[in-house]
Amino acid sequence: MKEQARFWRHPAVPETDLLKARYVTHRFTRHAHDGYAIGLIVEGVEEFDYSGTLHRAAAGEVVLVNPDTAHTGQAGVPGGWSYRMLYPSIDLLAGIAAELGGPYGTPHFPRQVVRDDHVAALLARAHRAAERGDALAASTLSRTLFARLLTRHAAPRPPSAPPTGGRKAVREAIDLLHDSLVDPPTLEELAGAVGARPFPLLRAFKEATGLPPHAYLTSLRVRRARSLLLAGMPPARVAAEVGFTDQAHLNRHFKRVVGVPPAAYQRAAGTYKTGDSTST
Repeated sequence: MKEQARFWRHPAVPETDLLKARYVTHRFTRHAHDGYAIGLIVEGVEEFDYSGTLHRAAAGEVVLVNPDTAHTGQAGVPGGWSYRMLYPSIDLLAGIAAELGGPYGTPHFPRQVVRDDHVAALLARAHRAAERGDALAASTLSRTLFARLLTRHAAPRPPSAPPTGGRKAVREAIDLLHDSLVDPPTLEELAGAVGARPFPLLRAFKEATGLPPHAYLTSLRVRRARSLLLAGMPPARVAAEVGFTDQAHLNRHFKRVVGVPPAAYQRAAGTYKTGDSTST
């Protein structure tokens, strides 16, 4: 069965993206979002590794992925899966949680797959309204959906462990990678810059982020590429700006993380200019 995907910005709720897709052979590489990933499986089964635990989400179930948590995504049955996804920012959900009188801080979803028919129906309605471009209905239903998810399925975020020398080195390494998208250091150089040895840093980095440094760097590059594409920069120039070898390199990694190619993402955002790219 043919794969298809559409990625676009929410017509009325800020800091929220949407995806409607059917995938059969497509596989999402291990990656993390800077916000939430909330979706409804419409048909089939999606299988995904989340922090070392394999989950399966079937039709009618809701998927809840927390920010900055490494996960994958692939078909769980031969026919693949179809779903509708929303990607709200941390600030948006934290703001709604505060309006509801919830505890201060980043909302957290302890379960990644839930069966909640009422929430599932609400998500489908909110997503379809956004797909139609009905701003009032989409904004009302989306905010109602997020509020219902927070009251029914969120919990206080688990407390962070006290900082150690290893975690301090990882934090410094992350900061360095943020500043070195185009010319990143080797593992040895990265370890030397934060006062650690290569293999202990590699273990601590993967334990803290779920990703080795090179995969984390790719995730950062894709994240930055999305911002530049939304600003209207041509994909070929974006590739160079974020450190990919060429546009084909950007296309490959972008689709593995976002689910659509850069040019399709840019067209959906309305910032694509004719002649920018021949990719679809």
